[in-house]
Amino acid sequence: MAIKLVAIDTDGTLLNSAGQILASTKAAITKALNQGVKIVLCSGRPIAGLKPYMTELGITGPKQYAVTLNGAITRDADDKIITKDLVGNELYRKMTAFALAHKLPFNVVDEDSHIITANHNIDYVVYLQAYENTAPLYVRTPDELPNNFSVAKGCFVGESELLDRYQDSISAEFGKELYVIRSDPHFIELLNPKVNKGNGLKELCATLNIDASEVMALGDERNDIPMFNFAGTGVCMGNGSQQAKEQADYITSSNNDNGISQAFTKFVF
Repeated sequence: MAIKLVAIDTDGTLLNSAGQILASTKAAITKALNQGVKIVLCSGRPIAGLKPYMTELGITGPKQYAVTLNGAITRDADDKIITKDLVGNELYRKMTAFALAHKLPFNVVDEDSHIITANHNIDYVVYLQAYENTAPLYVRTPDELPNNFSVAKGCFVGESELLDRYQDSISAEFGKELYVIRSDPHFIELLNPKVNKGNGLKELCATLNIDASEVMALGDERNDIPMFNFAGTGVCMGNGSQQAKEQADYITSSNNDNGISQAFTKFVF
């Protein structure tokens, strides 16, 4: 079947190692959009962190979409929420308490792209997270927020060695109630148990009446594997993790070496 929708991860996939979109990627996406193919950024970032790239690529208007926050919230390009699956206040408090007790850098992201931490000594990765997503950063405890305050995701962040030490204990503490994923060496993310990129993509495709066989997904990390499992064609970047490569149907060139345009040429055009 012809590809009708292409889902593209952001960091390590759409963006090269300098954080930029290659000219070859822009050309391929422009050609696909002109042919009526949906281009959906499918990212761990909130919408604030995707909008500049969507604008740069011409992914605009009410009939284009983004799957954000690893699938927790899907919006159209005019910011209307299509689907959302959040984490309730009780689990937000539990995550924050765990982070404070173990002196782990931690923040949450709400549905409006706000980044909120109870840590007064803010880790540089949290600052970087806010900067890269053009997102406001607040220091607030759960008691300073409404009792019904829900979050799109929780993030344990920091140096990879620190997260390596705590990954098993975080999974043991929260794995029965939340979806726990190591999205990259510096992030362990916790989401509503029904949330992952694959499910977010599935929900969107059901709305658009697009079959999984008509979808190509491009990514590079473990949190992209659910996308590969849903899509008829799963493509891992050459710079991707070994786990992601093992689950993909095809391995393209790296994010620095025209990997996206190569995949579009092979499967879309």
